[in-house]
Amino acid sequence: MKLSEIQETIKEHDFNLENKPGYFMKLIEEVGELSEAIRKEKSGQPTEFNIKGSIAEELNDILYYVCALANVHDIDLEETYILKDKLNKVKYSR
Repeated sequence: MKLSEIQETIKEHDFNLENKPGYFMKLIEEVGELSEAIRKEKSGQPTEFNIKGSIAEELNDILYYVCALANVHDIDLEETYILKDKLNKVKYSR
């Protein structure tokens, strides 16, 4: 699934312009949960039976709220990635 498709799927089910601060607070909460999962070394690709509390689950949750924030701020993350990558190629000579 492309990032644009993920963004669109999230937008279809969770788009509330009045909840911009709420999406950001959830993102911060999920970053904290990722920190805990990393500390507990819950790495590796999970299955449906062991996804809860894993690094993978928390990264997914972070991606969700990054996409939700991008949606309410009318940002295309794929296009932004391309633009930023061009700048980084010059900055880091790659």
